[in-house]
Amino acid sequence: MPAGSFQLVFFATGILLNIVSAAMIAPAIVDYFDGNTDWRAFLMSIALTSFVGLAMMEANRGPRRYFSMRTGFLLTVISWLAVCGFAALPFVLCDLRLSFADAVFESMSGLTTSGATVLVGLDTMAPGLLLWRSMLQGIGGLGIVAMAMIMMPFLRIGGMQLFHSESSDISERPVPRAFHVVGLTAIVYVALVVGCTLSLMIAGMSFFDAVNHAFAAVATGGFSTKDASVGFYNSPAIELVLIVFMTAGALPLVFYVKLVAHPRRALAREGQVPVFLAVLAAAIALTTTLRWWTGGVPFAEALRESAFNVTSILTDTGFASADYSRWGDWAIGVFMVLMFIGGCAGSTAGAIKIFRWQVLFRGIGHQMLRTLSPHRVVVVRHEGQVIDMDTVESVRNFFVMYLLTWAALSIGCMIFGLDFLSSISGVAQGMANAGPGLGPLVGPAGTFRDVPDGAKWVISAAMLLGRLELTTVYILLTLAFWRD
Repeated sequence: MPAGSFQLVFFATGILLNIVSAAMIAPAIVDYFDGNTDWRAFLMSIALTSFVGLAMMEANRGPRRYFSMRTGFLLTVISWLAVCGFAALPFVLCDLRLSFADAVFESMSGLTTSGATVLVGLDTMAPGLLLWRSMLQGIGGLGIVAMAMIMMPFLRIGGMQLFHSESSDISERPVPRAFHVVGLTAIVYVALVVGCTLSLMIAGMSFFDAVNHAFAAVATGGFSTKDASVGFYNSPAIELVLIVFMTAGALPLVFYVKLVAHPRRALAREGQVPVFLAVLAAAIALTTTLRWWTGGVPFAEALRESAFNVTSILTDTGFASADYSRWGDWAIGVFMVLMFIGGCAGSTAGAIKIFRWQVLFRGIGHQMLRTLSPHRVVVVRHEGQVIDMDTVESVRNFFVMYLLTWAALSIGCMIFGLDFLSSISGVAQGMANAGPGLGPLVGPAGTFRDVPDGAKWVISAAMLLGRLELTTVYILLTLAFWRD
């Protein structure tokens, strides 16, 4: 690994830390005017974060070498770890005095837009800390989309190379700049947050709650300002608004840009979108029917509960309006499957993602046809593109890595004393960045507060692995990566 690569990585990480320190100013101001002493914790965090960030930038100034693929892998992992670590400082220094394990868990959950939390008493918590949690999800959501647009297509992770030319539908230029596309999607992202905030206020939320829930909904994060999550409001209007914007956040943000630039082409070529919406509709219909049939719940109530909670889990948001783990064993199975499916590539949603399922099933169909007719020429397509078998193999490998990682980390949680259901669902939600797990301890009615510290570190690792698409982290563990 060339020394110049480390120089570039540390310089860029220093810039990101300064951005994080600047973001801390907003919650510090909120706490100051609210009369809460936690503004001092944010001030100390700003000082420490900016000092380290500026020191890293100053120590690594100089001519920049070519940005290689290896540098991209290293920068992605180092920057996420550094940002998560320093974003945890307010949780350690504030009046809550969280342990470092709890603080990192909370910041990792926020930045990876997972929505799992170790905090209780949210209803009376300092507003600055609540805002910081939501801002972490907002920052993480936009960072995830930027990473997906710039880095992932070039790194050939689990079929992401299919989106190498995703920006070609936005501009007539032969080689549109990736940063130009990211800039346009950032505008879309901000517009969705503003639209969600205004809609929630019209539906009956206060301005502060609306801002926090808008960050969480569009980023498909799931942090709430209430211990009972969205169930606190008991409002069909609020739930409907959040369903719309959770779904919007789970669609590719570049799709909205393409929709404005070339509506017909966008609708014709974005094959993920109709499939995702069809899966969402089918899951809501199935869950509503089972809830009404097996639970004796009135159909309208079953539809309302199912629509909100299914959307929250399938988009990997993590809001809850009811404790669906109490609906029956069937609910645990259905929600576990939905947790793994996820949203679209290029969205803020996590998990395996719709396009990989599409490629997987098409690859299976291809294999079956080849088995029946070995000499038959079969072409696998995705959104109008012919998919080479290397891409299909890449997707298959991703599925295997995903399931093996889930199994290994689940066993790790059990070793630290966590029960079976909490372990497998806690790791599943971590890797899918989905928020609550299943069961009484880490389910929608619980938190991760009582999870052993060792298991919290394991689930924090699961969040990072899931968000960075596994290979980005695993490749750093190989000897070949570090050889010149």
